[in-house]
Amino acid sequence: MTAPSDARARGTRLPRVRRRRQLLSAAQEVFVARGYHAAAMDEIADRAGVSKPVLYQHFPGKLELYLALLEEHSEALVEKQREALESTDDNRRRVAASFQAYFDFVAGDGEAFRLVFESDLRNLPAVREKTEQTFQRCAELIGAVIRQDTSISDEEAHLLSIGLVGMAETSARYWLNNHGAVPKDAAEQLVARLAWRGISGWDLQRRADEQDS
Repeated sequence: MTAPSDARARGTRLPRVRRRRQLLSAAQEVFVARGYHAAAMDEIADRAGVSKPVLYQHFPGKLELYLALLEEHSEALVEKQREALESTDDNRRRVAASFQAYFDFVAGDGEAFRLVFESDLRNLPAVREKTEQTFQRCAELIGAVIRQDTSISDEEAHLLSIGLVGMAETSARYWLNNHGAVPKDAAEQLVARLAWRGISGWDLQRRADEQDS
């Protein structure tokens, strides 16, 4: 059996930041492959090529490792969403970029999305709070654009943004779990088109409702 590509000889000294990155990478591989409960600190240390005492110097326990990874990848998803929305002033392209951000996230190396969307620790308060916070932050970014460019209320904009985030997450995960039966770019365009056809007519529909009332 060959050692993992990122494993280093035991005793090799690394700067703290690099060592932490090495440990997190090894932990991610183990958590994704086995799930939190079946993962063992022994295996994580072995995967990283360090002793358990070195691992515990950086992370007091398995939960702290998991929460560090969850924080890292949650922030990455929010930043992807922010960059997508700021990439253009054209709202149709914004919708497409927003959905692409989710597909890019689930298709990323290392299946990090499973730590955010498919955690087997969802019932743990710290994990549930972080995953819900991530969902809400993405929705708030989208809701701010909807409020800015339509005449609907804050509450309506937030509700729409929650629906769009849920649609993006569910469709991206479904696409990946079905082994990309539809090409990635085609899948992104398909669901973005559906979302755009709904959101683009909202103000027109609102005015029609007001005239009928």
